[in-house]
Amino acid sequence: MDMDNQTQVSEFILLGLSEQPLQRQMFFTLSFSLYLIGCMGNLLTILAIVSDPHLHSPMYFFLSNLSLLDICFTSTTIPKVLVNHLCGLSTISFSACLAQMYFFVAFGAADSFLLSAMAYDRYLAICCPLHYMTIMSILRCALLVVIPWISANLISMVHTILMTRLSFCSNRIPHFFCDINALINLSCSDTQVNKILVLVLGGSGVLIPFVCIMASYTPIAVAVWKVPSARGRWKAFSTCGSHLCVVSLFYGTIIGVYFNPVSTHTTQRDMAATVMYTMVTSVLNPFIYSLRNQDLKGALRKLIKNHHFASTCDSLPI
Repeated sequence: MDMDNQTQVSEFILLGLSEQPLQRQMFFTLSFSLYLIGCMGNLLTILAIVSDPHLHSPMYFFLSNLSLLDICFTSTTIPKVLVNHLCGLSTISFSACLAQMYFFVAFGAADSFLLSAMAYDRYLAICCPLHYMTIMSILRCALLVVIPWISANLISMVHTILMTRLSFCSNRIPHFFCDINALINLSCSDTQVNKILVLVLGGSGVLIPFVCIMASYTPIAVAVWKVPSARGRWKAFSTCGSHLCVVSLFYGTIIGVYFNPVSTHTTQRDMAATVMYTMVTSVLNPFIYSLRNQDLKGALRKLIKNHHFASTCDSLPI
């Protein structure tokens, strides 16, 4: 039901990527596959790191937190998409919509902050190896994880509180989840403050971490270039290049959606970009950061081997 002549809505209608049944089915299959692969990959990464004492170091501590954040980030939107498709529904209540927006912004911002912390960690490990363990103490590692969580939730809280003060001219959201820009565009209230804070708080949660990552990887690239072995140099560049590709995909699509002039926005393009930074990067992260790492691959093999051995023992008759 359209709510064009009303200002209060009790629920929203998520229009999704397309109204065509075939395209909806394709999006469901893609979402389910990427969500399953991403969750399995990130969960295995966490279990491998937790179960292997040799991986209890700052780098893997950050990596396990990134995997947890990726699971949480995708779980704010994709399960609802899958349930709506299976049940033939497209509605979401007003309170559930605000909750989804809150957690989406919070987990997304925390992900962004954590990526910059990981880049800083790699900078210290490569460019300041003699002082690395002194600088990256347990307390500093904890702060580099806790501060992103707190900052991201504060940013999300501000957006959510301001959103509750708006009235809406329509309840039809041209997206597959409750995106902050989509909700602002549906409002018939004065949204100037909301739009300014999307840019200001978004700048602190996206642009500043992105600049910090680039600033960290620049001296890393210089240090790698000085490696005497051509093979070692190529391996290091390959790893750093993979990291930067995923980072560029994540930040590039977010910047394209939230920091471009409104006049250049098209719904389909924005939704395609959203799929990239919500689903694709979460699937790529465990492969880029984990499966290219020999220590972590060894821990994964050990984890799977131990699980297989335990299953075999349980199946033996007593």
